[in-house]
Amino acid sequence: MNKGPSETRQLLSELKDAQAEIPESVDVLVCPPSISLTVANDALENYDVALGAQNVHFEDNGAYTGEISTSMLNDAGCDYVIVGHSERRQYFGETDTTVNKRVKKALAAGIKPIVCVGESLEQRQKGQHVNLVKKQVKAALVEVDKEDAEEVVVAYEPIWAIGTGETASPEQAQEMHQIIRGELAELLDEDSADSMRILYGGSMKPHNAEELLGQDDVDGGLIGGASLKADSFSEIIQIADKLS
Repeated sequence: MNKGPSETRQLLSELKDAQAEIPESVDVLVCPPSISLTVANDALENYDVALGAQNVHFEDNGAYTGEISTSMLNDAGCDYVIVGHSERRQYFGETDTTVNKRVKKALAAGIKPIVCVGESLEQRQKGQHVNLVKKQVKAALVEVDKEDAEEVVVAYEPIWAIGTGETASPEQAQEMHQIIRGELAELLDEDSADSMRILYGGSMKPHNAEELLGQDDVDGGLIGGASLKADSFSEIIQIADKLS
């Protein structure tokens, strides 16, 4: 819940100043709040950055005050949508079942879902993190065929490392990304799993991006606080380009 329309316009202007051109080797996506989507879409014209939303509902329209539909996202120019972010699960009642419904709805509308999975500190300490994340991945893809599943992006976000300043070590990130890719291979096949992107989303910043992005199964980052400042976001883009 950051950056209204005027702030979004300003941030994207600053990003263009800091990063005049997006490297061909890096795909960049921004996901502002829904109220700022149309402003962002205008600001991104002639700039090679994709647009996504932070959430979507699984019905087309109707008595769902405050929600946003896939048709609205299409109209606003969105190619992606974040689904099942830990904050949506923690504060707004998102479940594995509703994540799956949103995934299927997004895919049917030609929007690529970025499915967030991850464990709390307590779950990690109890050794539940592997089974929990596997369960979340499997649940998200229920009744999703292989061709559609390959359009899904998975974001591993250890909840204990979001907004806390804590970060999973590169080894911890790699271990979980490898487990996620293995689960995708079991659900689909190895080629499909290899083609899918798995992002790390837990306090990635310029000072740790190179180590994290350098891991074999870490394909990118779901950047939080560091994306709210053009300079730090641009620096991460440059690091990703250097590693490509």
